[in-house]
This record gives sequence, C-alpha cells and structure tokens, in this order.
Amino acid sequence: MVRPVVEDSATLVDDAETLIEFSDNRLLIDLVGSHDRNLAAVEAGCGVMIVRRGNHVVIQGDPEARADAARVLNGLYQRLAEGRTIEQGDVDAAIRMRGEAPKPETEKHARQLDMFPGGRLEIRTRKRTIEPRTATQRAYCGELFEKELVFGVGPAGTGKTYLAVAAAVNMFMEERVEKIILSRPAVEAGERLGFLPGDMKEKIDPYLRPLYDALGDMIPGRQLTRLMEEGQIEVAPLAFMRGRTLSNAFVVLDEAQNTTEMQMKMFLTRLGEGSRMAITGDVTQIDLPRGTPSGLVQALAVLTGVKGIGTVEFSSEDVVRHKLVARIINAYGKHAG
Repeated sequence: MVRPVVEDSATLVDDAETLIEFSDNRLLIDLVGSHDRNLAAVEAGCGVMIVRRGNHVVIQGDPEARADAARVLNGLYQRLAEGRTIEQGDVDAAIRMRGEAPKPETEKHARQLDMFPGGRLEIRTRKRTIEPRTATQRAYCGELFEKELVFGVGPAGTGKTYLAVAAAVNMFMEERVEKIILSRPAVEAGERLGFLPGDMKEKIDPYLRPLYDALGDMIPGRQLTRLMEEGQIEVAPLAFMRGRTLSNAFVVLDEAQNTTEMQMKMFLTRLGEGSRMAITGDVTQIDLPRGTPSGLVQALAVLTGVKGIGTVEFSSEDVVRHKLVARIINAYGKHAG
C-alpha cells in the first residue's frame, strides 16, 4: 500500500518492514545527517532498525514502532521541503512527539493555535524562530500568548525561561508591548553579594547572565545594545522592581523560587495596564536561608484557580538539554523520595 506523505515522498508498508522513498536526494542528505546521525537518533528513540538504500529508507522492527519512526522521518523531511533546517534539537523534538503535529484537542487549544501564523505553534524573534519541543512546552507557549500571568514551574533545562523571553521578544516586535523587563532575585547557591569582588553592577551581572544570553539568541547584538541603552529592554535584579508600576511591558521573573513571600507579593502587584508576566522557577532548588518560606511556593498555593492566571508544570521528560540532565533529575528525585 502506497500512502503519500508529502509531495515527493511515499511510504510502503508490509508485514516485515516499512519503506520510505524520497525523490529529492539533497533533502535526504540533510535528513539523514552527517554520518547518518539523525537516522541513528530515530533508531534509538523509536526502537527500530533503519537502513538507507539509495533514495530509500527501510525501517525494521515492531509495526507500531515502525509507524512512529516513519512519522518522524516524514515530518522532518517535510520540514526540509518547506525550506526550514534541521538541528539535533529538532530531531529530538520530532522523536519526543513521534512525528505528530499538534492537534487542537480542545476548543482552548484550537484558539491558541489560531494565534500563530499558519496554525503552527512557533515563536518568531529577530534572529531565529523558536518551536516548542515537548507537549508541555507547547501548552506553555499557548498560555504565554493567551494569559496575562503565567507560572512555569519545573526542573532546569526545560525551556521555561527561554520560551518566556522568546514570547516577550515576539510581543515586543509585534508592538503588543512597549518594553521588556527581565528580572531575577540576587540569591543563588548560598553566595552573598557582599563577599563578591567589584561594584554593585559587577556583583549583580553574573546572576543576570542567563537572561542576557537568552536575549542575545533572539536579538542582534547592536540592536540589543541600543534597545537596552534606550530603556526598551531592561535586565535588573528583583530589588529594583519595588515601588514601580510596570505598564505596557512583558515582565519575566526567573528563579522565582528564591523570592521571599513579601518579594513575590511585591512583584505580582507591580503588574500594570497592558502588561504580561511570566514567572519561572524550580521549587526543588530553593537557595533561601533555612526557615525562609519561598514566595513561589506560596503564590502557587494562593493563586490556583484564579481567572486569567495560567500554571504549567514541567517534568524531567521536558528537559531539552543533554539527555543526561533528565537522568540526573530523575536520580535526585528518587533519592529524595
């Protein structure tokens, strides 16, 4: 049985194997990757064996696993046929989602997809287009563009802050907000600012570096420098938010588990007209002094169910850094549990 998948590929399935024919060899070279590394990733991720024969790819294994692998390969090939590139992260994302395009399972999901060009959930910034790589990331992106206040909670490496910054840059580009404000509490890993060398800026900048790095991935360097000099993009420690009303801005608070209850309440009440907030953190990595309750933990308990607030919880399955990171998180979870 031959089933067309995209304009220039077709899949032939029988009881023993699945064969996919690709007519464009240039796209096929990009699909398989250097030294067939993309095929190797699909083999490991779907539990199949893949053999390339000319412009054919033969998949062997369990029928359900073969079907998953075929969807992954056809989805990646279609991506190339649309003129987009494939990076290792794109291959990992396709494997995670088994090649399935996001479906509007509910009226809410359909409404969220309508907010993106062509119904494809992706975030366009000045330097790159960013796509969610797990189902949870998809849900998070939808909430960021729909709700005025969103909590993203979960382990490191799940894209919580990166996607929030991407949403902020996108809304700034689309003139839906007038400025971007990124903030963090200056409390981490037990270090105290008073014991660090340098003036206040030199002491604080290392805490804010991940936010600068995310912005640098999305906005060209000179443009980013100009926008920061003009005050349209601001990166500052949480203490600098006191007494301000943050209007017409997209505000991101990162590492929110290290806020005190008073700091979190202060920050939440800064929300002004036309603004949005994204608050991210990992409640398993609280660096506050012993006995000091986390403002993020309290906020999640107090604000559950409040209209207009979204909460998305990530897990180790959403880690998009090195695969070993997910295993480390799981191992610590088992040890603590």
